[in-house]
Amino acid sequence: MNRRRKLLIPLLFCGAMLTACDDKSAENAAAMTPEVGVVTLSPSSVNVLSELPGRTVPYEAAEIRPQVGGIIIKRNFIEGDKVNQSDSLYQIDPAPLQAELNSAKGSLAKALSTASNARITFNRQASLLKTNYVSRQDYDTARTQLNEAEANVTVAKAAVEQATINLQYANVTSPITGVSGKSSVTVGALVTANQADSLVTVQRLDPIYVDLTQSVQDFLRMKEEVASGQIKQVQGSTPVQLNLENGKRYSQTGTLKFSDPTVDETTGSVTLRAIFPNPNGDLLPGMYVTALVDEGSRQGNDSNLLIVFYVQIMPDDLVMQLHRF
Repeated sequence: MNRRRKLLIPLLFCGAMLTACDDKSAENAAAMTPEVGVVTLSPSSVNVLSELPGRTVPYEAAEIRPQVGGIIIKRNFIEGDKVNQSDSLYQIDPAPLQAELNSAKGSLAKALSTASNARITFNRQASLLKTNYVSRQDYDTARTQLNEAEANVTVAKAAVEQATINLQYANVTSPITGVSGKSSVTVGALVTANQADSLVTVQRLDPIYVDLTQSVQDFLRMKEEVASGQIKQVQGSTPVQLNLENGKRYSQTGTLKFSDPTVDETTGSVTLRAIFPNPNGDLLPGMYVTALVDEGSRQGNDSNLLIVFYVQIMPDDLVMQLHRF
């Protein structure tokens, strides 16, 4: 009996130890099980951004050409500097133009004198005609000469006005406010009226345009989705962001101005024009940029917009698992 009791006690102890180990293993397993949150999926509206290539274009550009011929005697601007509207850019030698004006004034004085004499003669013939001292033919001749003299006065006055304008054109001015480019002529150069080559180009760069290209397919798709209500366009001005060639985002936000109603036959694309503030002159004409146009928001009832969440779990075997919810 004592021997059986001695054998039973170790067995009970071992059983208790095994039970304790099982309980501890269960606790450890429960502690190692990762907690995973539960996410309820729901439709959501997202903004539709179109990424379009484009080039910067000056807001205004004026190619300066002389309207009279002559010798350039002075350049009144520094290349690359800002010029204001009506600022003098070049001075053409005014001496020949002044001489033409003086000649026109002399011709006008002569025409006025001739017209005055013709008027006196006509008045005399009209008085004599009443008393039959002159023939009707003499009277008609005097009236014709007066009409011709008065017409010559009109022509002479127009010549004076034109000569005055030409003299003013000797001072070549800027029609806009902007930045001057490289001058194509120097002092001493002979220029002609309305020549093919411009003297300099003045460009207004603040604000500045960005011309974008969009394929006809994307244009039509966007138009259909807007018409069907899948995309709700932004009220008011459409915002546009710019990415520069160096990969950086331009600090200013622009707006979409218009879409060209014609399609480029060579590329099968339409042109969109956006306008951007350019206070620091960071954007220069001809730069290649990428624009992000906010077309609007795609409505959440579109099944393609159901946002799916994933959870990464790292089990004990260190093999990563990706669970979709």
